[in-house]
Amino acid sequence: MITIERLKPADREQWEALFDGYHEFYGRGRSPEINERAWQEFETGSRMHARGAWLDGRLVGIVHFLVHASTTTPDVCYLQDLFTAPEARGQGVARALIEAVREWAREQGCSQLYWQTHESNVTGRRLYDRVAEFRGFIVYETTL
Repeated sequence: MITIERLKPADREQWEALFDGYHEFYGRGRSPEINERAWQEFETGSRMHARGAWLDGRLVGIVHFLVHASTTTPDVCYLQDLFTAPEARGQGVARALIEAVREWAREQGCSQLYWQTHESNVTGRRLYDRVAEFRGFIVYETTL
């Protein structure tokens, strides 16, 4: 059975290992300073939020999310990071994490939950196509 809960200080080491896996999946370098900043935000719980998924008593998935204003709707929730340990994939962990964020966002009065993924993330996209709608938007970004 999968359990979804807010991360606690005792989860820091396991969370960091999963977050490092997330960075590796997307070909990003690890940044201890960014990890520290994110963890502090999650502990505060005012701007950025995190949940963990436990399977058989072990942390096997993480999700990070935040709420932001919208010019066209009530506030929206952005699911920024989602990662499942490779050995736990295909067991419903990512789906359970998405559903937990969806419920949380609904309780906060958000009008929508959205996220991005890389086009090459075929496995993730199979799930995303079942739980959400791809509306065709393309994301552009520039480093500052």
